[in-house]
Formats: sequence, structure tokens, C-alpha cells
Amino acid sequence: MIDSTDKRVRVPNVLEDPSMKAIAQVYADGFLDASGEPSGDGRVDEFRSFIHDILDPHPEFERKLVSPMVPVEAKIGLLERTVFPHASQVFASFLKVLAHHERLDLVRVIFDVCADEQMQRAGRRKVTVRSATSIPDDKLEQIRQHLANFLAAEPVLQVEIDPSLLGGLVIQVGDTVYDSSLRNRLGQLRSQLRQRYVNEIQSGRNRFSHSEGS
Repeated sequence: MIDSTDKRVRVPNVLEDPSMKAIAQVYADGFLDASGEPSGDGRVDEFRSFIHDILDPHPEFERKLVSPMVPVEAKIGLLERTVFPHASQVFASFLKVLAHHERLDLVRVIFDVCADEQMQRAGRRKVTVRSATSIPDDKLEQIRQHLANFLAAEPVLQVEIDPSLLGGLVIQVGDTVYDSSLRNRLGQLRSQLRQRYVNEIQSGRNRFSHSEGS
């Protein structure tokens, strides 16, 4: 399933800027720790709904919220007319804080950090499973059980289909990748063959030089 010989590599995180991640973490922790309802997963679900149901289908609305040309008061007024009547008090207060600190441009980044933080608090870990073809349910359950033992946490699997992998799996936990795909194995084989040719050429040169010296 996940071979011990699989290549482990580090890949860039979605939050490549450490300062941005640190800022997002502060706001995410503040949002999750604030008193009020909903709490926990329900709080993250409300945040997710704001992203998926409001920002995604209304890009012009999002552009106004993140634009440095729009005054803070205008942004809050826009939220008060459209979002706050349907939002919990804790989420409305959270958006106001972001607006006052001119951090609404980080709202998607903060959501990603917030969702990951809540998963960890609840003893879950997000795991991305990439495959060249669809994975049967029984195979996914085997992967889930294996990861549960390996991570000592409940894995939340997100399956992505990538035909370029040719075969095998790529499993990503955080910024660590376990790559057992056929594409990766072929790449390793090519690298090994190239290294063998280099060694053979160098060995031949050494023998030739030694012969000349004698």
C-alpha cells in the first residue's frame, strides 16, 4: 500500500510565505477559540459556506472586499447588508475584525489554516490520495486503515485522479509526499541508469589513465 522504499520528498506548502502562514494562524486560532455558537466543525462549516456559497459564485463581491481602494467602512457596510443578517454573531465579528485590520484579502488563506487546525484539534488529518484511475471503495478503506495506524489520527481522504501517474499512488500528508507512482519509479530507474553510465565511463577513464601511467 505504502511501500517503505517509496520516495519521500518535501513539497511546497500552499502557504509558501512563512509570514503569511503565521498571520493566518493567529486569525484562525482567534476564530476557533472565540466564545459563541456554532463551535468546532460547525464554525468551520459556516466559514466554508462563506467561501463556497458567497465568494466563489460572486467574484465581484470578493474583489470589493479585498480591494485596497475600497474604504474599510464601505466593506463593513457591504457585509452588514449582505452577509451579517445570515451569519452567526461569532462569524460576523470575525469578518469585522478582518476588515478593520485590512486582512480580508487573506480570508481564503485563513480558511485553509482554520480547517486544518480544526482537523488536528479533532484528531483528524487531511490526506490527499492521487491515482491514475478511480480507486475501489475497499481499496480506499484499506488505505484509510493503514494511514490511521501510521498517523495515530483519523485520516480524511481526498481522492484526486491524475492519469499522468500511469499507475500506483501518490499520498500526501501535510507537505510530505509518499510517491509510489509508476511515473516516479520510471524516473528513479532512468536516474539509476544514468548514474550507472556515468560510473562506467568514469571507471573506464580511470583504467585508461592508470594504464598510461604504468
